[in-house]
Amino acid sequence: MTAPDFRRYLFVGGLHRTGTSLIARLLADHPEIDAITDAPVPENEGVFLQGAIPHTARHGVPGHFATDPAQHLVEQSRYDSLETRRRLEHDWDPWFSEGGSWRVEKSPVNLTRMRLYQQLFPLSQYVVVLRHPEAMAAALAKWTDRPASDLVDYALSAYELAYRDLEYIHAAMVVRYEDLVADPQGWIGSVARFCGLDPVEVGASLYDGNRHYAGATKMTGEQAARAGCYGYAPGLKVTPVAPRVQHPLRSIRDAA
Repeated sequence: MTAPDFRRYLFVGGLHRTGTSLIARLLADHPEIDAITDAPVPENEGVFLQGAIPHTARHGVPGHFATDPAQHLVEQSRYDSLETRRRLEHDWDPWFSEGGSWRVEKSPVNLTRMRLYQQLFPLSQYVVVLRHPEAMAAALAKWTDRPASDLVDYALSAYELAYRDLEYIHAAMVVRYEDLVADPQGWIGSVARFCGLDPVEVGASLYDGNRHYAGATKMTGEQAARAGCYGYAPGLKVTPVAPRVQHPLRSIRDAA
């Protein structure tokens, strides 16, 4: 297949240890979705492969980046320029597979860059990945010196910021890790439809990693009150919530 002259970006973002790599890998199995492959960086994350926006040991730090005001990049920031867009695409181009009409780029910091990237790539779309704050805190504990209770607050503050930013985004959907592992075919199919694509078969079932964290630090009453809108309750409990999909075209919203 000849690569199209124009490719749209699907940016996947979320906190570390929430399943962003998992969903990006599943999406990359679609013949119309290209992905960064075989890059000498962690999890093939595009943020490490570009020089347009600084990414040092002080940026994207697990357990810290999403609540750092300096890493919340929005419209009219110093990186909101044609030069930034051109440099991003120049640096990413060699690492993407070719052939599809979409490019999926997964980096946790995409969670705090949606508004900037929408300015740079006006036809881009976004997948925000959530995971139960108790499970995220337990999974992230070995990567940071912050106690679990602090990491729960960190997750909730990050989710609240992301939801505020979603009010400015034309095309975005939210995927919970727990829903993805329970029904990978259904949710990856929904993301494909969100991109105007026909779904493809998801080959294997997924293991629910939350099972590893039974007995993890439970949310306090105040934390539970904040988490309830995402369907998360103390003791790793997950309840159904209405899907969040926003897109300018009603047909796409309904299909997704």
